[in-house]
Amino acid sequence: MGVVRVINDDGQFYGEMSGAGTKLVVVDFTATWCGPCQRIAPIFEQLSSKYPNAVFLKVDVDKCAEIASMQGVTAMPTFIFYRNQTKLGLCQGADPVGLESKIQQFYGSGDSEDSESPVSGHMDLSSFITKAQCECLNESDDHNFLQCLSSDDGYLESECDEQLILSIAFTQAVKVHSLKIKAPKDKGPKNIKLFINQPRTIDFDMADSNTSIQDLTLSAKDIEEGNPISLRYVKFQNVQNIQIFVKDNQSGSETTRIDHLAIFGLPISTTNMGEFKRVNGKKGESH
Repeated sequence: MGVVRVINDDGQFYGEMSGAGTKLVVVDFTATWCGPCQRIAPIFEQLSSKYPNAVFLKVDVDKCAEIASMQGVTAMPTFIFYRNQTKLGLCQGADPVGLESKIQQFYGSGDSEDSESPVSGHMDLSSFITKAQCECLNESDDHNFLQCLSSDDGYLESECDEQLILSIAFTQAVKVHSLKIKAPKDKGPKNIKLFINQPRTIDFDMADSNTSIQDLTLSAKDIEEGNPISLRYVKFQNVQNIQIFVKDNQSGSETTRIDHLAIFGLPISTTNMGEFKRVNGKKGESH
């Protein structure tokens, strides 16, 4: 059963934000004197029931003026979306359709199975992927790249030989901890090379000859079971985009297939929740 929690002071806001962990947090910045705010309030309540694994907060901008100004709220109502204390996006105005479509955009697969990320302390980064900027070289028309970015029925298949280059862009810098590639044990990828923060999608010649940030050989068992594959985390601390060169597949079959690709890690926090608490909490730490 969803419930909207009313925030009365700054401490409560930061407590809720840190307590939410990797769940989506939807914050309604509202005011008692604002007509549109009152009109959309019951819809916000309904949405909290419809999306029970997200946290819904209501912040009165007059009671919590400092939070509102720190979060850049200039009009009411403003809805801001957070995950892992990191701002994902916002929408303004009493627009029920726009609000729900934003919730759907960020709700993500991690929320449905409620914090059961297979990688402890890290989250599925799918809600940070900019799908419009993702690109795949040698994808088949019928089974394209976007089909493997969700765990639905679709899959990605290569077109004219077994090689693929997958280019994934993020909405903000992230730390990447591990990959999960679920694929059939005969047609799934075997040897892959990873590149990060490339100015554009590399081509096959470059992928073959350039030095990667990490090379991996995937076992048939890991891809068949979809087990997380840990990366050298220290090398993936500030990732704007990641490119995966699939060199070959498990059995040397003509085409390569990927049923589901997931990337686990953490966003690099841009909201600096801790900053505000430090300034208030300990003297001499603010400048």
